[in-house]
Amino acid sequence: MAETVRAALAAARAQGVDRLDAPLLLAHHLRRAREWLIAHDDAPLPPAAAAAFARDAARRADGVPLAYLTGRREFHGLELRITPAVLDPRPDTETLVDWALELLAGEMAPVAAPRVTDLGTGSGAIALALKHACPQASVLATDASAEALAVAGANATRLGLAVEFAQGDWWQAAAVRPPLHLAVSNPPYIREHDPHLAALRHEPRSALTSGADGLDAMRAIVADSARHLAPGGWLLLEHGHDQAAAVLALLAAHGYEALGRRHDLAGHTRCSGGRRPA
Repeated sequence: MAETVRAALAAARAQGVDRLDAPLLLAHHLRRAREWLIAHDDAPLPPAAAAAFARDAARRADGVPLAYLTGRREFHGLELRITPAVLDPRPDTETLVDWALELLAGEMAPVAAPRVTDLGTGSGAIALALKHACPQASVLATDASAEALAVAGANATRLGLAVEFAQGDWWQAAAVRPPLHLAVSNPPYIREHDPHLAALRHEPRSALTSGADGLDAMRAIVADSARHLAPGGWLLLEHGHDQAAAVLALLAAHGYEALGRRHDLAGHTRCSGGRRPA
């Protein structure tokens, strides 16, 4: 007898797959809406779909992100294609996007075509969300990884969003461009020996870790930022929940003003930023 929807989901949960992830994964393999599973939990599974689901359920139980298994992730209202070449975008990163959009709609509203860059774009999540919500902005997205830029570029093409992409470490790819009104970045910020890295072993390590205290990338970005920002331009950075004080001190040491911070969905300080003096 063929395995049913109910039995397949129960087996996945018994392996340790999250109760929300299991139906999303099965719906993906059946090419059905998740709601269909609820109304048809006694439906038999085609053998090929059952085998594919069992394989991916085991991978999910081993910590492979759901986005790598389904190939997609929703971020700030956009559906992105995701591969293991890029970090799986987190909902907390939407905090950075929301802050940037506040500035673009407020302080920067008089600028007809604000120049914005996303440093270390990965899947293109931040850059594409900003361009989608603020189409008048001129958005440049950079990354050191050619593989990541291929993923981001494909997302931009599929979504019909005109974002420019350039390869290089941090500011390197923005060196010959006019001064920016806004720069945002979700750089790697996990400490090299953080025990939580074990749970993230399937994601690109270069997008996760940055030195003994996790702040090496942050230092590089802030140290060279003034050369690329217009007077009054803003720099916004995502960081770890316990790094706000260090990041704000770094910004202050490089002359940034109007220092601020934003909290993520769990109430942790997730982003810090400041304005270059006018």
